[in-house]
Amino acid sequence: MPSAAVIEIREVTKCFGSFTAVDGVSLDVAAGEFLTLLGPSGCGKTTLLRMLSGFETPTRGALRIDGEDVTHLAPYRRNVNQVFQSYALFPHLTVAENIAFGLRMQKVPAAEIERRVGEVIDLVALGGFSARRPHELSGGQRQRVALARAIVPRPKVLLLDEPLSALDAKLRQQMQLELKRLQRHLGMTFVFVTHDQEEALTMSDRIAVFNRGRVEQIGSPSDIYHHPRTTFVADFIGEANLLRAEALSRTPAAVRLRVEGGLEVEIPAERWPSDWTSGVVSLRPEKILVSKRPIGDAAGFTARVTDELFQGALDRLHLQTESGTRLTALVANESALREAIHAGDTVWCGVHSDDVAVVGPA
Repeated sequence: MPSAAVIEIREVTKCFGSFTAVDGVSLDVAAGEFLTLLGPSGCGKTTLLRMLSGFETPTRGALRIDGEDVTHLAPYRRNVNQVFQSYALFPHLTVAENIAFGLRMQKVPAAEIERRVGEVIDLVALGGFSARRPHELSGGQRQRVALARAIVPRPKVLLLDEPLSALDAKLRQQMQLELKRLQRHLGMTFVFVTHDQEEALTMSDRIAVFNRGRVEQIGSPSDIYHHPRTTFVADFIGEANLLRAEALSRTPAAVRLRVEGGLEVEIPAERWPSDWTSGVVSLRPEKILVSKRPIGDAAGFTARVTDELFQGALDRLHLQTESGTRLTALVANESALREAIHAGDTVWCGVHSDDVAVVGPA
């Protein structure tokens, strides 16, 4: 991925009266990168997207796109395009006419319009649909038309505001893969807004996790999932067991922790601040090794299975330790296990130190 920043966001704040929607956000987006702004409703991600597009003006801070200060520049003067949640297609125009609309507004010659519209129709797999109108298309096809209309002017940046939210689950998964394929083919910079964590993990080069107008963490999908840095990120991305931990001892290389529930584990010293005596750690449910006997050299504790929920390929186990701590584990269902585990069983739960993420102070 190219390293040059095509988008530079510097200490951007947006206030609506006394409410601060975006609070001092700074980040760069590399040329050709797929960056996702992820967070719950009202966290500021769409407001930041609207400031990039020019539909909102920052209260403070600066925005640069391709080296140009666009903080106060009108939307039509920015080299960006946006795909909206509602698609916003013209119902009286055909697919080809919808796609060509922006080029006609730019007074591109007719022959060039025809050539570029034909190219992009093939690119989004709409061949044979160019004469249809929006009401004659499926939801996925309308979404492709909106994408084609947005990319045909060849903007430097494409902004996408939850464009897949209106699709059913199966089509949404299909379009996630198609959208990522399209982005890679074009080499275009995409800034994508969603509240769907699975969508963000599937499609992104990097994810910026928003909470209350601020970026809690930014990194690759793997880094965000496996190494959350705050309790919010650990709890919002996927599922997490958040547990209190106490430092028992420390050497220059490692810290030994006692985690509530009976687990004692040693982690690298750099992952535990030197002035902490206690903190909060995250254990992903699928990282807990569940067996009727100890496995390998993993640290472990015992627990009773209080509930067993069948979820197809996986079983969700609700666990309770002798001290009363409750946790959740995900294991392959009994058809894939050498030993079946059911509610009422006492089990051994193993944890590797690499799977213990330190997410905040106690």
